[in-house]
Amino acid sequence: MNFTDLKDFLEEKYDLYNRETFIETDPIQIPKQFTGKEDVEIAGFLTASIAWGQRPTIVRNAKRLMEFMNQQPHEFLMNSSEKDLEVFKEFKHRTFNGDDCIFFIKSLKNIYQKHGGLEAVFTNAYRQAGDVKSALAYFREVFFEQEHLLRTEKHISNVLKKSSAKRLNMYLRWMVRDDKRGIDFGLWKNIEAKNLFLPLDVHTGNVGRKLGLLKRKQSDWSAVEEITMNLRKFDPQDPVKYDYALFGLGIFEKF
Repeated sequence: MNFTDLKDFLEEKYDLYNRETFIETDPIQIPKQFTGKEDVEIAGFLTASIAWGQRPTIVRNAKRLMEFMNQQPHEFLMNSSEKDLEVFKEFKHRTFNGDDCIFFIKSLKNIYQKHGGLEAVFTNAYRQAGDVKSALAYFREVFFEQEHLLRTEKHISNVLKKSSAKRLNMYLRWMVRDDKRGIDFGLWKNIEAKNLFLPLDVHTGNVGRKLGLLKRKQSDWSAVEEITMNLRKFDPQDPVKYDYALFGLGIFEKF
């Protein structure tokens, strides 16, 4: 496929999958239940954090987390006691267990109490460094500033160790992109969509390689940079909109 044909193909698939019907099967349906900014941020972050594996399982377990938080994520976060957190002890999603979950709640509480919230942590670092990779690295530093189990660290990707950071990049897509299609939230106005990176997973990676957008065999940070750089050629202002095209082709069309 030449450049024009490939662009047309990607645009067509983006248009096909970037619709509200997409929400029915996607984990983004969890933060979509909320209207308050902080509720959306927290529900979105916790959902994105467990977004690997079968999507029905992700959705089911994320719903369970919201139930544990009385469907009021921000209020629960700010007012929960040690005893309130005991309900999370039994939580499990693949390798993410109750201990991990309790630390995540405590860390988020610390972020809202001492750092001005999730948006502030990401956007302040982004403004200073001017790039999303630095913001991802800084966020991880802040997230683990409190005492924690070493095992929990694997659940927040480390871009400085070349992780693809799929779940964090997906979360940023949710919070930052605003294309008036009613899927991504567009809540955070101080990070530019043009600087986002593709949430690279097995589907987007495989489709990207078949389309010649990705040569690298490993799905690491270098691969994220490569495929995002190629997508910027088609839309410099909003390259990660093609996440819909690549993901849709991979999961719905088995491309």
